[in-house]
Amino acid sequence: MKLFIPLLVCICLLTTTAMAQTKPLRIGVIGLTHTHVHWILGRPADGNVVIAGIVETNLDLAKRYTQQHGLSMDLVYASMDELIEKAKPEAVAAFGTIYEHLEIVEKFAPLGIHVMVEKPLAVSMDHANKMALLARKHGIQLLTNYETTWYPTVYAAYELLKSDRIGSMSQLIIRDGHKGPLKIGVNKEFLEWLTDPVQNGGGAITDFGCYGVNIATWMLNGEKPLSVVAVTQQLQKENNPKVDDECTIILTYKNTKATIQASWNWPIGRKDLELYGKNGVIYADNRNDLRVRIAEGYDGFQESKKKLTERPSPYNDPFTFFAAVIRKEITLLPYDLSSLENNLIVIEILDAARLSAKKGKAVLLK
Repeated sequence: MKLFIPLLVCICLLTTTAMAQTKPLRIGVIGLTHTHVHWILGRPADGNVVIAGIVETNLDLAKRYTQQHGLSMDLVYASMDELIEKAKPEAVAAFGTIYEHLEIVEKFAPLGIHVMVEKPLAVSMDHANKMALLARKHGIQLLTNYETTWYPTVYAAYELLKSDRIGSMSQLIIRDGHKGPLKIGVNKEFLEWLTDPVQNGGGAITDFGCYGVNIATWMLNGEKPLSVVAVTQQLQKENNPKVDDECTIILTYKNTKATIQASWNWPIGRKDLELYGKNGVIYADNRNDLRVRIAEGYDGFQESKKKLTERPSPYNDPFTFFAAVIRKEITLLPYDLSSLENNLIVIEILDAARLSAKKGKAVLLK
């Protein structure tokens, strides 16, 4: 019996530890005006994360969204301070304007509360540097979420490149966008700031330019381009009077080039890339469809196609991934798509792109 009691205590301790490890991460949702918020409001309930509370001053918007997703208005708080006091979140996810990201980090980082923002990290390098300083000082995770981070094809393309399937990369072409916010029916709360140069930091150059810069920075392991050239246009002046809606960014690196086409004028929504090597090309046509062409002669090629399944958890969902990083179940690599290091470079490049478009010439990066 004396031997049994310590064994029973040991089993209980192990069980308690396992339960603690699987306890859902309490996430606060800060803002509802970014429609990507449906990603977390509508995700199936699981043991990874739970919504601790929502901060939104627009009660009409809060009522619409909570009713849509079967959530209680008791979750909604009037301020970040009230959320902190009453809901006690371990982490927060930002779904307001890009300009507000700095204020959110200023509020939560000193409390040791981790932060994930929707892409891009910030509206400017000034904001981004302040956010990074706070995150590092207080030891919090500061992640940036992109839809394409969870695309199986993006990772497959990268793995094929690393395995030398097409030879060394000579150029990367990335295209992202849609018909434009008004044309696709973005709700008024989102449209109001998405087309505002202060709150969003720009139009298509910010909204979709960041995707390509993020992926290029990751594929090149944090290498910065030598120069940045950007051309912006306003093809729907009646719909986007204050911001650009068409943008092409060219990043020149030591041994390769990246061309990023960000547009609110595509007839069909798209998030795709083409990765060119010395011997072939990889096409990530969308989330799941991948093609590889190996060159033969002048213009011939052999093509293979594959439809990819979703990536395994926690690499298939931003919130499960966020929880796993915070719990130290996975280690975030320095230039991972979600990482602070990557996204500081993204904002540096976007700042240079905006300056290039304004001055009509290349901007050299230090």
